[in-house]
Amino acid sequence: MILVNTDYYNDKELHMLGLVKGSTIQSKNVGRDITQGFKTLVGGELKAYNQMMNDARALATKRMVEEAEGMGADAVVNVRYSSSAVMAGAAEVIVYGTAVKFK
Repeated sequence: MILVNTDYYNDKELHMLGLVKGSTIQSKNVGRDITQGFKTLVGGELKAYNQMMNDARALATKRMVEEAEGMGADAVVNVRYSSSAVMAGAAEVIVYGTAVKFK
């Protein structure tokens, strides 16, 4: 599946199939949450949360691609990501775009 953040792909003519999206809500375990909390005292990268967000983006993308494949899409254009805190230590990641078929 081709994923791009532009509204075109290699000058191909596209037939729009519709909006597709994927999302997930992820959290870290309490032990990781505590250690990451201590890290905020001295500063620096919060690697456990960075990994959590990378995993969340990958899962949300996989779900979007599965939805696009179910529609018979060749690609998803205008791919966008968004995230928001749901509660302390948990975040939602959503990815969305337009499923297209090449003409």
